[in-house]
Amino acid sequence: MFNLHLKRFYYGAGRISSGLFIFLLMVTASYVQAKESIERIEPPHWWVDFEQPKLQLLIYGEDIANHNVSLAYPGVTLKSVEKVENPNYIFVNLEVAKNTKAGEMQLTFNHIANHNNFTYSYELQERKPNSAQRKGFDSSDAMYLITPDRFANGDVNNDTLANMYEGLNRTDKEGRHGGDIAGITQHLDYIKELGFTAIWSTPLLENNMPITSYHGYAITDFYKIDPRFGSNEDYKNLSHKAKKLGMGLIMDMVVNHIGSKHWWMKGLPEVDWLNYPNKYVQSNHRRIALHDPYVAEQDKNAFTDGWFWKTMPDLNQRNSLLATYLIQNSIWWIEYADLAGVRMDTYSYPDKDFMATWSKSIMNEYPQFNIVGERYINDRAMVAYYQRGKVNADGYISHLPSVMDFPLQDAMVKGLTEAESWDTGLIRMYKALGHDWQYADPNNLVIFSDNHDMQRIFTQLNEDIDLMKMAMGYTFTMRGIPQLFYGTEILKNSPGAKDDGIIRSDFPGGWQRDSINGFTGIGLSRAQKTMQGFIKTLLNWRKTSTVIHNGKLMHFLPEQGIYAYFRYNSSTKVMVIFNKNNEVKEVPLDGFSQMIKKNSSWKNVITKDVITLDDKVKLLPRTVLILEKN
Repeated sequence: MFNLHLKRFYYGAGRISSGLFIFLLMVTASYVQAKESIERIEPPHWWVDFEQPKLQLLIYGEDIANHNVSLAYPGVTLKSVEKVENPNYIFVNLEVAKNTKAGEMQLTFNHIANHNNFTYSYELQERKPNSAQRKGFDSSDAMYLITPDRFANGDVNNDTLANMYEGLNRTDKEGRHGGDIAGITQHLDYIKELGFTAIWSTPLLENNMPITSYHGYAITDFYKIDPRFGSNEDYKNLSHKAKKLGMGLIMDMVVNHIGSKHWWMKGLPEVDWLNYPNKYVQSNHRRIALHDPYVAEQDKNAFTDGWFWKTMPDLNQRNSLLATYLIQNSIWWIEYADLAGVRMDTYSYPDKDFMATWSKSIMNEYPQFNIVGERYINDRAMVAYYQRGKVNADGYISHLPSVMDFPLQDAMVKGLTEAESWDTGLIRMYKALGHDWQYADPNNLVIFSDNHDMQRIFTQLNEDIDLMKMAMGYTFTMRGIPQLFYGTEILKNSPGAKDDGIIRSDFPGGWQRDSINGFTGIGLSRAQKTMQGFIKTLLNWRKTSTVIHNGKLMHFLPEQGIYAYFRYNSSTKVMVIFNKNNEVKEVPLDGFSQMIKKNSSWKNVITKDVITLDDKVKLLPRTVLILEKN
C-alpha cells in the first residue's frame, strides 16, 4: 500500500527522478522487512499508574539484536536494552513515571549495520477506575471449578482449527471435547442460581500440544487464549458478564513449567531459561525435600528443577528476565480481564524465593486481591508454610494469602467413611480443625470436597447419598472459602481406578445432542435433582449468612457417631450436627450449654422449619442438621 501511494506521488507530481524513486522503494522495502522481523512484543500493551514503574518488554524477531532502540515519550524513560545469547530476542527496560498519560508510544529501531530505521507503536492504556483496590475472593464467596473443555460447547465453529495440533475427538476421554468460553458464558445464570459467587476455570491459555491438550496445564503462549476456547476478548467478556451477575473470575495460572511446543522451544532466549534445557529430567515429586533439615542438595534440586512431566519443560525462575516476564504476565491478565483472583498451580515446585517475589509483586499492586496456591499434600505444616503471615523456622517469608486445604478434605472423607473408634471416623474432622493453630489465617484457606486432580467426591464416599449431604453440609458451613467441582451438584462419579479423563468427564447438557441435561434437569434422576436442590438451598443461604463468612467456630468432641460444631458471632449462631448412625438419635443438649440456651428458637436451613430446642435435639439417621438461631 505504501508503494502504491509512492507511485501515485511519482507519476502525479513528476518532480523526482527515477533513481530517487528506486531509492525510495528500496528504503520502503527495508522498512517493511525490518518491521516484519518483529514477531512479538510482550506484554502486547501496558497501563499507566502502576505502583511498580518498571516495565520490561520482550521483543522477538529475526536478528532483532542487531538494532538499537530509542523512544521519546513524556514520562517514559528507556533505562537499558539487554541483549541475550539468542540474537532473535532483546529485552527493553522502561520506567513509566506516575501520572504518565496514556497513549501510543513510538519505539524506534535502528539497524546497526545498514541504518534502516523503523518504528513500532506501543500502547499505554488507562487503568479501570479503582482497579488497584479491586476486592479479591474471600470467605463470603463460594467457587465453582470448571474444566472448560468438558463443561459446555457453546461454539462449534472453534472445535477443530487448522493451525492446532488437536481437533475434536469426543470419543477419546483424553481428547478435546469442544467445551469453550462461550459454553461457560451461556450458563452463567445456572452457576449464579446455584449460589456461587466466583468461577475458577482450569487454564484457558493456548495449549497447542499434540496430545492431552484439553486440560490446559502445558501452556504454549502466555498471552493468548487457546482459540479452541475462544479469544482474549471472549475471556474478558466472560469476566464482564460474570461480574454483572455478582460473580468474580479466578484465573488458573502456571509459572512452574510450559508445554514442550511453546514457541520459546524454537529457540530459547538463554540456555538457562529452562532447567535441564537439553534433556528430560523428571522431578522426584518429593515435596518434603523443601522442608527436610537433613536433605541432600541434589534431592532438593531434583524436586524444584526436574520437569513436572516429559511434555512440560521446567522454567528456571532464577533467570531474572524470565522472573520479570512471569510477574508481568500475571499482572497483565489481572488488569486485562478484570480478575477477582488467581489460583497458582504447583505452587511449591518453582523457585520458592521467586514465588515470594511473585506473590508480593501482585499484592503490592492489588492490596485487597487474593491468590490461592496449590500445595497438593495432606501435611498441614507443609501447607501452612506458604501462607502469608506464617512465622517459619527457616526464616522464609511468604506473601501468598491463601492455600488449598488438602488436609481438611482428606480428614472429611476419612471421617465420613471410616468406622467410628477412638482414633477413626468423625474424630478425624475434629482433629483436623484442632490443628488450625498451624495456619496464619485459617479463614482464608480454600476448602473443597474434590477437584480436577482427585476422584470425584461421590466416588470417594462410595456413592452414598447420605454421606454426600454430610460432605456438602460440612464444606459449606466450615471456616474458609468453599469450592465445588462442576457436576458434583448432580452426583458425577469417577468409577474405577483414578483416571483424569473420567474425573473430568462431560457435563450432561453441555452438548446439543445430550439426552440428559444437568442445566435444565431433563433426564436427571430423583437423587441427582435432590442433591442439586440441596446444594442450591445451602449455597443461596450461605451467600447472605455473614456468620458463616467470618464468624467464630467452636466444636465439641465427637461421641458415638455424633459430631457438632457452631459458627457464631455477636448477633447469631449456626449449629451443624452430624449423625453417622443408622438409627434416630436424641442428643442431650446439656453438652452444648455453652452455645445453646434452653427453649431457644432455631430454623432448619434446608427445610425452613422452625423448632424449639429444649433438652434434646432429634437427629434422623445418617444426616447433617443445620440450624440457625431464629
